[in-house]
Parts: sequence; structure tokens; C-alpha cells
Amino acid sequence: MKKSQRRRTSLNICSIRLVMEDGELHSKNPATRPLNPHTKLALQIAGVVLTALGVIGIILPVMPGVPLLILAAACFARSSPRLEHWLVTHPVLGPGIVAWRENGAIPTRVKIFAIGMMAVSAFLLIQSDAPTMMKLVVLTALAGSSLFVGTRPNA
Repeated sequence: MKKSQRRRTSLNICSIRLVMEDGELHSKNPATRPLNPHTKLALQIAGVVLTALGVIGIILPVMPGVPLLILAAACFARSSPRLEHWLVTHPVLGPGIVAWRENGAIPTRVKIFAIGMMAVSAFLLIQSDAPTMMKLVVLTALAGSSLFVGTRPNA
């Protein structure tokens, strides 16, 4: 069949371009293009730094661990499948990443702790001498974050 006679349909979903050509579906996902070596190295370094910060976050209660590990896994997904596999299958570090990837779930205990800490932060902020506009901006961010965390499925 000549190229001009081919039937072609395009659909964009979440910045992934799907093209139906002659009854076959092809992904035109920019994430599947080969990476520039400098970009690959930068993503690997970012992944290692985020993993280290995530481990510290798991140990220290004042720093989030799993969100940093999720970002590390995303960096490794593009730059090093071997490191991504190690991180996702790790017995301590992996379960939170897997739960998030499968259904955006956050464990109930973590939700309660996170929303509680945001409430404490909001209370302390209101009691502080910070400028009113700064208080409003931070309180809005805390409210939005609490709403996001509270509406995620339970893991």
C-alpha cells in the first residue's frame, strides 16, 4: 500500500502520542527516545542523591522518605533500568514505590502522620510573627498538600 493511502489516526494522552497506523498502535512517547549521555549521567546522579535523601528520610521522622524514593525511581527508570530494578525490588525501600506506582496508594499510618505534622506546622505558623501574606501562602500549600494526601487510596 502506498504511503499516501495509509490510514493514520493520532491521539495525545498525558503527553504520550499514540498513533494508529494501518490497524497497529504505535507509541510516540518522548520518554522512550534515547538519552543524551550528559542527561543520562545527570539523571543517575539525581537518582543516587534522591535515594540517599530518601534513606535519610526513612530514618528521620521530619523528612519525607518515600516521595524522594519515588522521584529516584523515576530518574533511574530513564537512566539505569538496573538501578531502578534494585530500588523497586529492595525489601525496605521498594514497597512504598510499588504501592504508589500500582495505584497511587499511601499507607494509612503515613497519611495520619503527614496530615498531623502539617496541622502542627499550620498551628505553629499561625502563632508566629511571619507576615500575613506569607502565612496565607504557606497555609494554602499545607491545605492543598493535606487534601492531596488525604484523598489518595490506602496502601
